[in-house]
Amino acid sequence: MSATSEQQPDTKTDDRDGQEAAKTDSHTRVTVLVALGANLVIAVAKAVGGIFAGSPALLSEAAHSVADSLNEVFLLAALRRSRRPPDARHPFGYGKERFFWSLLAAVGIFVMGGCFSFFQGFEAITSGAEEKFSGYIAGLIVLGVAFVAEGLSLFRAVRQAHRQGVSVGDVEDPALRTVLAEDGTAVLGVTFAAIGMVLHMLTGQALWEGCASILIGALLVYVAYRLGRDARDQLIGEAADPELTGRIRELLRAQPEIDSVEALFTMKTGIDSALVAARVDLVPGMDSEEVEEVAVRIKRSVAEMFPDAGQIFLDVTDRDASDRPPGEARESPAATGERGGA
Repeated sequence: MSATSEQQPDTKTDDRDGQEAAKTDSHTRVTVLVALGANLVIAVAKAVGGIFAGSPALLSEAAHSVADSLNEVFLLAALRRSRRPPDARHPFGYGKERFFWSLLAAVGIFVMGGCFSFFQGFEAITSGAEEKFSGYIAGLIVLGVAFVAEGLSLFRAVRQAHRQGVSVGDVEDPALRTVLAEDGTAVLGVTFAAIGMVLHMLTGQALWEGCASILIGALLVYVAYRLGRDARDQLIGEAADPELTGRIRELLRAQPEIDSVEALFTMKTGIDSALVAARVDLVPGMDSEEVEEVAVRIKRSVAEMFPDAGQIFLDVTDRDASDRPPGEARESPAATGERGGA
């Protein structure tokens, strides 16, 4: 005897969770808009200052700000598209849209920011161009304004992370995580550019600005790699927190009607949604009505422990191991091709 079951949504809980998610998205959208506005203004100022001063470090920072501005547009698209309700073509919803647009943002940082910074740095080192004294003053003023603007944007992003009850390093929302990474990198990049320009002014050697540009490029490539790696893991199908998965397994094992937990799988389908699929062997002697009652109770218990579990699938069976041919191993649904709750 076997049965498959799927969790039925709790309308009240879903409405409450939806309102909370919409509120969080609203705060994130404002944070992204603030970062976008700051980056657009700063990009123009850096570009004008860099052309006027002929500064490779300042032009590298201008490319950095342009890349960040484009990425903010990607993040706004992610916020809008990821909350679309499930449909026939995407039955698990569009939560992974955030991970996709975050991946595009990482590519933008790498190509537009990192590669251009490397180009400017190597060109400055090989050409040995010098700036006029007036160029230094204009460039440093622009960098000072940029530092303040980027710092304010970073401060807001950090405040939102703390408002959500997480540290900066534990932020799961790819939109907020990208803004934090961009603003933090921008503050460091402005600092590197300013140091390079000051050293160039004191020594008259463009080598310092070239090195600053290369350092900015290396920083951008590293940030792009980290963001891209996280987005890749989430797009592929990242499991839920191992500690939480272990608690769910223990919950299933603690049920008196469950003889053994054959397999347990979890997968994040969005920043605040996940799928839980389990295959369990039941104790012998249960009829179909008892199996249904047990399945409903177990799913409710899992949903209470793991509120983000929007989909809970159980593949339940009371087939005894002696019914299997000799030497046959107990296989997971993934290995046998069975799909719990399908």
